[in-house]
Amino acid sequence: MLNPLRIFLLFLTLPLLALLWGSCSSSKIPSVQQGTEFKYKPGYPEFRLNAFGFIDQDEGPSLNITAEVVKGSLVYSQKNDSLTATVAVDIQITDLNNPNNIIENERILKSVSSVDKNIANSRETVEINHPLQVSPSRYRITITVEDQNSEKNITQTTETYIPETQKGNYTLSSIQMFGKQKGSSEWNQITGYDVQGKVDSLRFVVQVISPQTNHPMTLNSKLLHIKSDTGLPRSVTRNNYNSSSIEYKGIDLDEVTEIQSNRRKLREYSSVFIEYKFANQNRGNYRFEITAQKKNQDKIYKARAFGVKSKNFPNLSSARELARPLFYLMKSDKYESLLQISDPDSIKNEIDRFWLKHVGNKQRAKEVIQLYYTRVEEANKQFSNFKEGWKTDRGMIYILFGQPYYVRDRLAKVIWYYSYNLQDPEYQFRFEQPKLNNEFYPFVHYILDRQYYYHSRLHLQRDLWLSGRILHRRI
Repeated sequence: MLNPLRIFLLFLTLPLLALLWGSCSSSKIPSVQQGTEFKYKPGYPEFRLNAFGFIDQDEGPSLNITAEVVKGSLVYSQKNDSLTATVAVDIQITDLNNPNNIIENERILKSVSSVDKNIANSRETVEINHPLQVSPSRYRITITVEDQNSEKNITQTTETYIPETQKGNYTLSSIQMFGKQKGSSEWNQITGYDVQGKVDSLRFVVQVISPQTNHPMTLNSKLLHIKSDTGLPRSVTRNNYNSSSIEYKGIDLDEVTEIQSNRRKLREYSSVFIEYKFANQNRGNYRFEITAQKKNQDKIYKARAFGVKSKNFPNLSSARELARPLFYLMKSDKYESLLQISDPDSIKNEIDRFWLKHVGNKQRAKEVIQLYYTRVEEANKQFSNFKEGWKTDRGMIYILFGQPYYVRDRLAKVIWYYSYNLQDPEYQFRFEQPKLNNEFYPFVHYILDRQYYYHSRLHLQRDLWLSGRILHRRI
């Protein structure tokens, strides 16, 4: 039996618990869309998946499913005067309100042909669209893309929904995001989190889903900048980051700056699409959010998060993009001088001189350059989060040392081993996850446990790169 004191304490804490529960459950973060990224695995097809549920004025509830396959990730065979690849796209759609009900199981074959011998380096995509009329519900979409030449496949899954509304009720669809380059009139859908810096304008489209009503609705929208770490990593021999620093936290979702806001009032409407346009922003992390509210009703909140990356992300094409990753090999004064050059041709000439001066042999220098920037781009594909993957701690180690011999993955810690002697501390790098990836913190963020004894190992590794010996030995 509870004594009077314990009963008193229980009733004292109940309001506090209710307040805490209410503040957690009202959090806006789970309603923030991140988009899906290319799931990178060397030698496998790369693709991105997007699914959008909406109300078509003629057809009714509809799903629009898109798979974007990177042309350069496919294996091509010579056919007459062109290179040809074929992908098989398997689409499975499951009604989550009735998990045993698979409403669609479709295979689509798509051929890609090109006369460009450099198609293997292309980041262009081929789109496979699959529209489908459905009933209001929540859906899981699973897509498997198989390269018919290599017989390798990769799978991604996403979820979307179409609500069932009654007269006078309303809701918002998920947010569609589009980008347009300067001088172009074509808007291309942005299905992932990352936005290339060369995108000039952004457009967000959301559908107000509602049967006919004449109750006024207010739509409030904001474009927000989120404080985050977008800088270069600290040296592996320096002190570790302070737990309160932005480099440790990675991104602070509570520290936002409003860039632009807008208010609209809808009076007579049914299911209509609303669009918002903005100029693309500087490199960093952002969130577009919209709230809809009728008088005396709860607010409905939707948001779309995104990060603006380098101009040609994840590839490196411009002279300045090629210059920045030399941070890991150059002395600081030389690196700063390189980035102060404004003319692209002059930057390119300085980069060439740097490699040729150290490697010596022109052909060997060319091979070293190719290896170095291949690793930079692979780091972008594997480790990007709120900043480019090559700038992350894991990206830094991956570029300099390559793929680890062995990985030990624990709950919040990962160890990369570069020696078969697992007891040698100079050949192992320990990474810590400050926050686990979840709906409130949707980023995979690891920090290297920095140690003074890495100094000699890092010096030797840089020497392998600058001498060209990296072509024949990794460590």
